[in-house]
Amino acid sequence: MSNEDWGRAGAGLVSDRWPKDEEGRAEESAFLCTCGSVDLNDMLTVNMLEAYGIPCLRDYPGDGAFGRVIMGASGTGVDIYVPKSMLEVAQKLIEGVDNDEEL
Repeated sequence: MSNEDWGRAGAGLVSDRWPKDEEGRAEESAFLCTCGSVDLNDMLTVNMLEAYGIPCLRDYPGDGAFGRVIMGASGTGVDIYVPKSMLEVAQKLIEGVDNDEEL
């Protein structure tokens, strides 16, 4: 996902918190995962990442955005992107952590 993709869902909500490079341009985003939308797994994942200070962008592949508008959920799932510099931490968060392990 490039800097030109800020029209994606939720972009306006995170653009101020998204990391910037030395020239003030938004850092490149990195693909984190694809989540189901019907079971609200996408919202749970995004809310958890946001709680840890990791801004997220959601992209609805195919005609998923249309399904989201008409039915309230995307039948094709949701692709979640995070800043490239935060990808490793985000991956650990969505994988889960043992009780004895710290991030």
